[in-house]
Amino acid sequence: MKLNLKRPLAFFDLEATGINVGADRIVEIAILKAMPDGTEIVKTWRVNPEMPIPLQTSLIHGIYDEDIANEPTFKVLAKEIAEFIGESDLAGYNSNKFDIPMLLEEFLRANIDFDMSQRKFVDVQNIFHQMEQRTLKAAYKFYCQEDLVNAHAAEADVIATYKVLLGQLEMYKETEFESKQGVKSVPVVNDIDALHVFTNINKPVDFAGRMVYNDQDEVCFNFGKHKGKTAQQVFAVEPSYYAWMKNGDFPLYTKKKLDEEWAKFNAKKNENRAPKPQNNAPQDRPAFKKPQPKPEKPAQPINTDMLEQLKMKFGK
Repeated sequence: MKLNLKRPLAFFDLEATGINVGADRIVEIAILKAMPDGTEIVKTWRVNPEMPIPLQTSLIHGIYDEDIANEPTFKVLAKEIAEFIGESDLAGYNSNKFDIPMLLEEFLRANIDFDMSQRKFVDVQNIFHQMEQRTLKAAYKFYCQEDLVNAHAAEADVIATYKVLLGQLEMYKETEFESKQGVKSVPVVNDIDALHVFTNINKPVDFAGRMVYNDQDEVCFNFGKHKGKTAQQVFAVEPSYYAWMKNGDFPLYTKKKLDEEWAKFNAKKNENRAPKPQNNAPQDRPAFKKPQPKPEKPAQPINTDMLEQLKMKFGK
């Protein structure tokens, strides 16, 4: 099928150092420019992001620091990329939430005025999610071939969820799955341990996604300026971050897990703290000694001379 286009449609995809639009940077951009006459032009650029690529991110898209060390920065490429896109409309997969905002941030940093006011943008993922709805009702219809009656009533929903899992186990029995890292497996099996691993993709610590486990099962922050760093690393260089989160608008369970990491940090710090010496006096001079009172002279017996002196003093 040929697209019915009034002007070019630029499908594009970005690989980046992460998913934080404000903080992360593009490391690769590919554009397929579909023309109204049916022709297609594809161009790809590797980009030096001027910052390290976290290992977890490299394992996903396969681009490592050494792969882009000698590539031009986005600022150098920005004008060429903007001219290639030209007046095209834009399309992508999850592009409205990630690719377009990330691209606009990079253009702004490079002082390129990339006008969006007259462009159309098509997010293919939104077509998929809306036409193949991801609701429990849609899942029940898909896996159980039945209509869900009394949807959003708690009992009906919980029974439907149970039946959907049974349907999934049957449908995906012996079905091979390939992860983003290219690892192939048969993950949907009738085993709760295996299903736990498969369904907890991001290995959350607090279930709000603010803290996650890394590949070494260390607790890491999953947002903001310390994203990807372990809690222990952050507390060591910025202990006030703990107080900021405790006073912030975070879920109580997030704060509970934060407290646990803070307690571990302080326990380890106390273990590593050297014991204080018992005598704090300087080693090059003796310790201060309290002066001892002089011994009193023993009382003398009264004699005639002493009586005469008293008479003279008091006039008697």
